[in-house]
Amino acid sequence: MLTSFKIVSAEEAVKVIKTDDRVHIHAIGCAPQKLIAAMCERGRRREFKNVRIQHLHTEGPAPYTAPEFEGIFCMESFFAGANVRKDTQAGYADYIPGFLQDTQRLIREGICRPNVALIQVSRPDKHGYVSLGCSVDATLAAVETADTVIATINENMPRSMGDALIPMSMIDIFTEDNAPLIEGHFAQPSPEEAQIGKYVAELIEDGATLQMGIGSIPNAVLSQLGNHKNLGVHTEMFADGVLNLVRKGVINGMNKKIDKGKIVSTFVMGSKEVYDFLDDNPGVAMMDVGYTNNEFIIAKNPKVTAINSALQIDLTGQVCADSLGTKFYSGVGGQVDFIRGASLSEGGKPIIAMQSVTNKGVSKIAPVLTSGAGVVTTRAHVQWIVTEYGAVNLYGKTLQDRAKALISIAHPDHREELDRAAFERFGSHYHFVC
Repeated sequence: MLTSFKIVSAEEAVKVIKTDDRVHIHAIGCAPQKLIAAMCERGRRREFKNVRIQHLHTEGPAPYTAPEFEGIFCMESFFAGANVRKDTQAGYADYIPGFLQDTQRLIREGICRPNVALIQVSRPDKHGYVSLGCSVDATLAAVETADTVIATINENMPRSMGDALIPMSMIDIFTEDNAPLIEGHFAQPSPEEAQIGKYVAELIEDGATLQMGIGSIPNAVLSQLGNHKNLGVHTEMFADGVLNLVRKGVINGMNKKIDKGKIVSTFVMGSKEVYDFLDDNPGVAMMDVGYTNNEFIIAKNPKVTAINSALQIDLTGQVCADSLGTKFYSGVGGQVDFIRGASLSEGGKPIIAMQSVTNKGVSKIAPVLTSGAGVVTTRAHVQWIVTEYGAVNLYGKTLQDRAKALISIAHPDHREELDRAAFERFGSHYHFVC
């Protein structure tokens, strides 16, 4: 038992939350479920109203977005993950658009400053420090600025290094919950995703610094890199896919110009194996998102290869990655941060990798974006686009040449329709070769 400081129940801890407060919840698998449940129980009893909830992507239940809490909780996420997506689309929850690197700035500058921060941390070390574990991102900013910080101590939380380590003096109220952390598991890549992985791997040079997003395509890419040399990682997140490459010495960070030899990230989502890898590992620096996603810091490393995905791309190269028409599906996230950082890096390559069609057979390469869809990466930012049918570089290409290149990697069933749309858009000159 912990005896050097007072542990209270979750029910006691959340009594500090009051009407009109803003509450920040720790992200990914760090979301403190006992505190969330206790807060929602107070909401059911109508002990407060108009409490604004904010967080980035979280794993696990998010009951505060349910219709029963209308007027009690107002959800304002920086990323509409699967657990809040349906209620966000229905209007019971809302979304704050913004670049991931700016989430901490919104908090520190007072625009989204929380009254209460609900976090989950590792057990204290002998020096009186705890770790934010798998999620530093904007949570560190919330801890620094909140009126009251409530921390759940969990023996399963990895003691990660870097900005994750904070003194216990920054915490006002302690609770305890030793439930296993929620894990993120990704499906095995499909044959199409495996082919995308091969095409992307061919673009990655020895000595490159990698950033990869979430999902099976990044894992498919990583599985193809076993024969590469001296890769580094500076990313917003990583998962299990990096572990084998670290063990083989492929990822060693020796060619990085900053944070040499270290994996730099702001959150981790994966299995217990990757959480164990993170624990007490001086080779991993878990940093504030204002550092990991700053394009000028990203660009200091050579050959930054940023691998992100998209929901839809139009024939001029506009990338939608956050919405399906008017329905928000995820968020801007860090895509633009790393697209820009990679483009500024010496020898860098910004890559958008996606399957050519949806699971319903709809082409993701479209004549125009669906009405209401938002542009996340502009046509001026975009460079490499990869599908299971190949890789094309749009950088420096005209609109008509971009259309031809994108059609060449579209699903064959849709190429004729896309070509016809391009002809109607650009006129007879489109079919002439300059």
